Amino acid sequence: MATIENDILKIGVNELGAELCQIQSKLSGKEYMWDANPDIWGSYAPVLFPVIGAVKNGYVLIKGKEFKVPRHGFVRNNPNVKLIEESRDSLTYGLKFSEKTLSIYPYEFDFLITFSLEGNKITVSHKIVNLGKQTMFFSLGGHPAFKCPVNDDEVYEDYYLEFEKTENASTWLLAKDGLVGRETKLMIENTNILPLDSSMFDNDALIFKNLNSKSVSLKSKKSSQVLHVEYSDFPYLGIWAKPNAHFVCIEPWLGIAETADSDQNFETKEGILKLDAGNTFKASYSIEIKE
Repeated sequence: MATIENDILKIGVNELGAELCQIQSKLSGKEYMWDANPDIWGSYAPVLFPVIGAVKNGYVLIKGKEFKVPRHGFVRNNPNVKLIEESRDSLTYGLKFSEKTLSIYPYEFDFLITFSLEGNKITVSHKIVNLGKQTMFFSLGGHPAFKCPVNDDEVYEDYYLEFEKTENASTWLLAKDGLVGRETKLMIENTNILPLDSSMFDNDALIFKNLNSKSVSLKSKKSSQVLHVEYSDFPYLGIWAKPNAHFVCIEPWLGIAETADSDQNFETKEGILKLDAGNTFKASYSIEIKE
C-alpha cells in the first residue's frame, strides 16, 4: 500500500488493482473506507474497465468474434497494475495492453488512474489512451465501498443518502445472472433522501440511469460527519452493499451491465464509450470528507 497525507486526511491505495483502501481523518482518527473483510466482501474499491458488471453468457461480440471479458473487467485484482508516479499529493497507477489483454479485449490501450489529495478532498482521475489503429470501445466506473456505520454507537439504519437535487428515480432490476432487466422499481419519489436499510440490497445493486443530481452525500442522523461524492463526468450511478454488511458502495459509472435481451454486440452496448485511434479520454470523480 502506498500512502499520501496532509493535515486533514491520510489515504492509502493498494497496488493490486489500484484500489483506494484507506481514507483516514487526521482530525478525528475515523476511518471511512470498508476494511475488505474477505468473509463478507474482500474488496475496497475495484476499478471497473473495460466493462461494468456482467456480460451476457460470459463474452462480448466484437466484429463477430467472441471475447471473454471478465465481470467488471481486468483492472480489478490485476498484479500487472503498477505505481508509476508518486508525489507529495498524488499517486498514479498504470496498466498497458499486453498479449494477455488482447486475448480477451482486442484493443491497444494505456490505462492510468491518479489519486490526488487536496485539503479534505480526494479526486480519482482516469486517463485512457487509444494506442491502436482502430476505434476503441469501453466502459469505465468506480466501486468504492465506504464504512457504514462510521461510529460505534450507530447502526446501518441511522444512515441515508442525500442527493444534490430532488429526484423521482427508479432502479433497474437485475436478474440472478447480474444482467439488467427491463423492469424497474421506484426508489426515490419527489425527495432527495434515500434511507439506508440492511435489506435494501437483497436483490443486488440499485441502478440509476437518469438522476438529476451529480453529487450525493452519505450522512447519519446521529453524527455530523459527511462523506460527499461528486460524479459529474458519470451519467450512471450504482448503489450496492452485501446484505447486512457494514458498508455501502457509491459507484459512478460510464456504462452499465449487459441487458438480459442484449445481442452481445459490444460496439452498440448501452452506455458504451468510443475512442478514436490516437485519442485520449479523461473522467474523474471526487470524495470529500466533512467533519
